[in-house]
Amino acid sequence: MQKTKVLVILVIVLFLSNIFFVWMLVSSKMSVRDLQTKVSSQKVNGDILNFTQLFVNKVLNGSKDVSFDDRLQLENAVRNLNDKQIFESWQIFTKATSSVEVQKDFYSLFQLLLKKITP
Repeated sequence: MQKTKVLVILVIVLFLSNIFFVWMLVSSKMSVRDLQTKVSSQKVNGDILNFTQLFVNKVLNGSKDVSFDDRLQLENAVRNLNDKQIFESWQIFTKATSSVEVQKDFYSLFQLLLKKITP
């Protein structure tokens, strides 16, 4: 009789501890998934900021025409973003012919870059 009571109590304790550890595992996995999402978002934000900084340094702050190497560097940076909207806006900007078009397309591209940065 005494052995069965001890055995029942032991089984109940083991069952409850298993439930606790499963709950801890599930909550840990949810936390990891949330952190992975945040890290991914921060990487995208960093890539967009790096491209924006490169764009400002090479195009806006440049006192002369943008060199072929700089254009290539900008083109590679925008392609590495893997964002269709930004790439299309970049293509529109690079194909602009008049200064009015350049200003309008620059404004559109810059606004899009700012919108893509998530808090």
